Amino acid sequence: MPPACLPLLGGSDAGRVLAWRAGRALGVREFLAHVRQVAEMLPVRPAAVNLCVDRYAFTVAFCAAMLRGQVTLLPPSRAPRAVEEVMTLHAGAYALGEEEAPPGLAGYWRLPALGWAPPLAAGDGAYPQVPADQVVAIAYTSGSTGSPQPTPKTWASFHASTAGNLAMLHAALDGAPAILATVPPQHMYGVETSVLLPLLGGYAVHAGRPFFPADIALALAQLPTPRILVSTPVHLRALVDSGIGLPPLALLLSATAPLPLDLARAVEARFAAPLREVFGSTETCVFASRRATVSEEWQLYPGVTLEPQPDGTVVHAPQLAHGVRLADLMELSADGARFHLQGRNADLLEIAGKRASLGDLTQRLLAVPGVRDGVVFQLDTHDALGVQRIAALAVAPGLDESAVIEVLRQALDPVFLPRPLRVVAALPRNETGKLPRAALLAALHARSP
Repeated sequence: MPPACLPLLGGSDAGRVLAWRAGRALGVREFLAHVRQVAEMLPVRPAAVNLCVDRYAFTVAFCAAMLRGQVTLLPPSRAPRAVEEVMTLHAGAYALGEEEAPPGLAGYWRLPALGWAPPLAAGDGAYPQVPADQVVAIAYTSGSTGSPQPTPKTWASFHASTAGNLAMLHAALDGAPAILATVPPQHMYGVETSVLLPLLGGYAVHAGRPFFPADIALALAQLPTPRILVSTPVHLRALVDSGIGLPPLALLLSATAPLPLDLARAVEARFAAPLREVFGSTETCVFASRRATVSEEWQLYPGVTLEPQPDGTVVHAPQLAHGVRLADLMELSADGARFHLQGRNADLLEIAGKRASLGDLTQRLLAVPGVRDGVVFQLDTHDALGVQRIAALAVAPGLDESAVIEVLRQALDPVFLPRPLRVVAALPRNETGKLPRAALLAALHARSP
């Protein structure tokens, strides 16, 4: 049986640094003082959408809401429409943030300025306790394969998933690192790596979320060693292409999208640090990792088992109350501790008796000279013969649609040529680099300026 309550903070070092913000180290005692201050001020509501951009402010508000028994809602994005849709699904929900209210968003509560606060005295009680079975967050899937779906998270499940991430990190490096993340704290990958690791794992985190390569380098320089950079393939590609140098890194982490092997090699060569890719989902949290430059296989976290199915894989993990089925097709190793990813069931196509996968077709598109980014996806509608056709978006400066199609024609069976294919200035990626299906369809049918 799980314990009735679990601590809000992990470890026993009350003097440790939890965050670096505006060049200042913020310790655990000052953090707890901020949490208690905000908790006393929060509106009496059942749930809150945490829109904080500043990672320290997000963590303070997240913990304050938890202590008040409120659920933190994590929409698929911070776009006003996505926020409003989630708030509508939860009666009495409100939104909070440290900045001015977004235009047109009702029910917004602004976080007070988190200036200097008298740290709690060393003897001012133990760390706050939270009921293990309390639902502390409801995360919504990205919508890349359909409508966003809610996934409740208890405090016990977050403790369990963090233990898996800590086991992976402890095996990969020495010491308690400082984390810089380019992903938002609202995304589950961002929650796991830049909110829960500092809370429960004894790590420190940079409060910012730098976007441009020069800003990432500057933020890293503000952190002590060892340093971890938590990022995505999109941001890592931009870092490599920029040619900018970074302060010494102990490790890089990547998730949210497949990591091409050539990019993994380029990142490790450029920044002289190992790059680990983590595997998980909003529903499961992270449950496996690999170093792509060393092995194609994914190593499962302790206590994780998989059940391959014809249409996907059922995941069993310490953080899950029951098995969760993913659409990913996995081939287990003989000892059951590793797996090869074979694609997603939803990615498999059969047209005119011939088979292919959307992932492979996307890689063919990306291999076209001059194509910098691209995606192939299946349409919802059927043609006159009842075939569900495929379409594509490509970022290819200097090329037009016919030129890209002509190159693809040399590599693909005609039935798998994407029609339509549209050349665009940029793919409609969200904050973590994912491509929501609704945004893809909108971009495909948008009129040229």
